[in-house]
Amino acid sequence: MGWVLGVALQLQQASLWPFWIYGLMVVLALLAMAVPLLVRWRSPANPVRWRPAMQALALLAGVALGFGLTGARSEVYLSQALQPELERVDLVVTGRVASMPQRSPQGERFDFQVEAAQLDGHSVVLPERVQLAWNSWGGRGQQGAASPGLGAGERWRFVVRLRRPHGNANPHGFDRERWLWEQGIQATGYVKTGARDPTPALLGKTAWHPVAAARQQVVQAIEQRVAEPRSAGVLAALVAGDQAAIERSDWDLFRTTGVAHLMSISGLHVTMFAWLAMALVRWSWRRLAGVVPGLLLACPAPRAAAVGGLSLALVYAVFSGWGVPSQRTLLMLAVVLFLRLGARQWPWPAVWLLAMAAVLLLDPWALMQAGFWLSFVAVGILFSTDPGRRVGAERAAAASAAWGRRSLRAGLALLREQAVVTVALAPLTLMLFGQFSVVGLAANLLAIPWVTLLVTPLAMLGVLVPPVWDLAAWAVRALIWVLAAWADWPWASVHRAIAPLPLAVAAVLGGMLLVLRLPWALRLGGVLLLWPALLWTPPRPAPGEFELLALDVGQGGAVLVRTASHTLLYDTGPRYASGGDAGQQVVVPLLRAMGEQPDTVLVSHRDSDHAGGSDSVRAAFPAAQWLSSFDADAQRRCLAGQRWEWDGVVFELLHPEPQDYAPGDGRRRSSNAMSCVLRVHNPQQSAWLAGDIEAAQEVRLALAYPDLRASVMLAPHHGSQSSSSPVLLNVLRPQWVVIQSGYLNPFHHPAPLVLDRYRERGMAWVASPECGAAWWRSWAPEQMQCQRDAQRRYWNHRPDGRMGAN
Repeated sequence: MGWVLGVALQLQQASLWPFWIYGLMVVLALLAMAVPLLVRWRSPANPVRWRPAMQALALLAGVALGFGLTGARSEVYLSQALQPELERVDLVVTGRVASMPQRSPQGERFDFQVEAAQLDGHSVVLPERVQLAWNSWGGRGQQGAASPGLGAGERWRFVVRLRRPHGNANPHGFDRERWLWEQGIQATGYVKTGARDPTPALLGKTAWHPVAAARQQVVQAIEQRVAEPRSAGVLAALVAGDQAAIERSDWDLFRTTGVAHLMSISGLHVTMFAWLAMALVRWSWRRLAGVVPGLLLACPAPRAAAVGGLSLALVYAVFSGWGVPSQRTLLMLAVVLFLRLGARQWPWPAVWLLAMAAVLLLDPWALMQAGFWLSFVAVGILFSTDPGRRVGAERAAAASAAWGRRSLRAGLALLREQAVVTVALAPLTLMLFGQFSVVGLAANLLAIPWVTLLVTPLAMLGVLVPPVWDLAAWAVRALIWVLAAWADWPWASVHRAIAPLPLAVAAVLGGMLLVLRLPWALRLGGVLLLWPALLWTPPRPAPGEFELLALDVGQGGAVLVRTASHTLLYDTGPRYASGGDAGQQVVVPLLRAMGEQPDTVLVSHRDSDHAGGSDSVRAAFPAAQWLSSFDADAQRRCLAGQRWEWDGVVFELLHPEPQDYAPGDGRRRSSNAMSCVLRVHNPQQSAWLAGDIEAAQEVRLALAYPDLRASVMLAPHHGSQSSSSPVLLNVLRPQWVVIQSGYLNPFHHPAPLVLDRYRERGMAWVASPECGAAWWRSWAPEQMQCQRDAQRRYWNHRPDGRMGAN
C-alpha cells in the first residue's frame, strides 16, 4: 500500500527535484525496512507490542521507496531528452524500425530505435527511441515518396525532422505527452521524402524486435485473408493487440454499447487463454507421464499445468502488446496459482494490492491510465462480492449437479457478475469519460460469451489455420450488426458532465456500496453518494457575464463562448494530416465532458483548419443552429448587422457585408477575406473573434467602427504577419490576445513582427503551444488561465517564452 501511495504522490509533481533527493529517499526507505528485523532481534520475546509502530514504519518506507524510485527513474529519463537546438532541423539518422508500423491512408507511423545521427556531417546525440511518420507529403505540403511498407526489425537511414513530445492540452483531454513518456518516446517527427531530400535507404533486415515482426506478419496475414476492413481490424486487435486497426467509428460504436473492453486484449482474454493453456498442459503432462516413469512424482500435473499455462499466457500477453490489463491479470494469476501450489491462501486485498504494486513497479505512469482504474476496480469488486467462494461441500454439490442445472447456475452467475460490474463501474466510467452505456449490460451479456468463446478462439486458431479467419470475420460482422441496432436507440448511452474529483470519488464509493453484500438499508445509502455527481453541472457565468475558452486544437481555431444559459461554438478546429479531425478528437469530447449542448455553431470560413471538424460536431449536436460564410443556404450565412442577445450579453456580426456574397464581385478574393467577424460584449467588456481576416479587412473594419474596443482578441489568422495590422490594434486596444497555433507549425505562426506589435502596445498574449486551452472571463478581465498551468506535470512540455509582456 505504501508503494502505491508513494508512486501516486510522485505523479502529482509539477517539476522534478534533483536526483540526489530521490536517492536519499530510497536509502532512508531501505534503512527503515531494516528496523523491524532489528526490533525482532533485540526483543524476540515480545514482538507484538511493536507491531503497530512497525506497520506504520513499513507504510512510510513504502511511500518513500515508491516516491524515490519513480522520481529517480524520471530524472534519468528526462536527462536523455531531445535538445531544443535539434528541433526543426534536417537530421540524418540510422536505426531500426522498433515497432509494428501503424498504417493509415496518409502513410505509416512507427517507433524508431536510433543507432546514429548526424547534423551537417557532425555526429549528434538523440534519444534512443523516437516516433516517426512516413507520410505521402515531404514537408511544407510538398508531395513526397509513398511509404514502401516498413517492416519491424528493418534497418534504415532517413533524413528526418524531430521535435520534443508535444500534445494538445485541454480540460478533460487526452494527455499525449504522458502517453509518449510512458512509451519511452522522447521525440516525434517525420521522414523527409521531398524531391530535394536524399532517398531513404533500406540497409537490410535484422533479428531485432522479433515480437513486433511476428505481430506484423499476423496482422498482414489477417488483412490479406479478410477483405472487409471492419472485421479484419477487430481480429487484428484480438490476436496481435493492434487496436489502431479498428476504425474510429467502430470504437465509437463499442463505447456506446459498453463493449470496448472486449475489443482489445483484456484480462478476460488472458484468463481464458491461461485456462485453456493449463488444461492442455495438464492433459499433455499426464500423457507424457505414461512414457516417462516417475515424471508425476518429480513434478505433479497441477504444478506443471500452473507453470506451463502461465508461461504460455505470458507469451500471449507479450505478443498482444503487454497492456495494463494483461499485466494485472498475469500477476494475479501468478500469485493465486503459486499460493495454491504452496497450500496457502492470502486475503484478496493482499493479492489485489500486490498485483497493483507489481504493475506500478514495471510502469509507474500506468496509474494515470483510465484502463488501470477500470481494470483494478472491476477485479476488486468481483473479489469483494464473489459469490463463488464456497466451502468444499457446496462445491462438490455443484459439481455433482446435472449438466443443465450447472449451465443454469453458470448463466445466472455470469448475469450477476456482469450486473455487479456494470452498476459498480458506472460512476467511474462517468468520471473518466463522461459517458455511460445504458445498453451495456445487455450488450455485454451477449458480447462476452460471443467474443471470448467464439470470436477470440477462432481468431487465434486462424494463426495456424488461416481459413478459420473467415468464420471469425462472420462472427464479428454478426456482432457488429446487433450492436449497431442497439446503438441506434435514443438512450443507448448517457452523457453527463464530468464531476469534480471529490464528488466523483464519492460516486465511485456509492457504486461500490450498492453491490456489496450488506443490508439493503446500507446499500441504498450508496444512492446518496451517487446523487450529487449525477446532478452536478459546471458553474456558468452570472446573467450579464460571459466567458471564452480557446481550445488547444493545434494549427486551427475553436472557441467556446458561454453565457448564463447559452453556448456558442466559434469554429470547429482543423482536419489533421494524420487522419481524423479536431471536432471528433477534441471539441465534441470537451463539450460532453462539460455538459454543453451548443445553441449555435458559427464557422468563420471554409478553410480546413477552421471548418475541418464541422461534420463531427454536426453529427454530435444536430439541434444546433449553424452560421458560416460559405453555406449555400442564405438563411445560414453570416451577415454584418446580425445581432442577438443572450442573458444580457450581445452578439453581433461585423463582417462580411451582403455585397461580399455577390457573384463576380472583385472583392471576393479568398476564403480568409470572407471570415465571419463576431463581437461579444456586455456594458463593461468585449471580445473580438475574427477568423482569418487579413489587413485589408481589418483596416476596413477599423475605419467603419473607430469607437470599438476589445478586452480580449483572438489573433486574426493565428498571428500571421498579414494580419493584426497596426490600424486594428490601435482601435481595439485589447488587454489580452489569444493566439491559436500549432507547435512548430510550418507557417511560423505567430510571426515575430506581430508579437513585436503586441509588445509595443503593452498587450499581453498567450499562444496555444505554451498555454494550452486558455480561459478568459468577463468578470475577471485581468486574468487569463492556461490549462498547462492548471494541471502541470513534470512530463508536460512547455516551450520557453509562454507569455508576452504586459
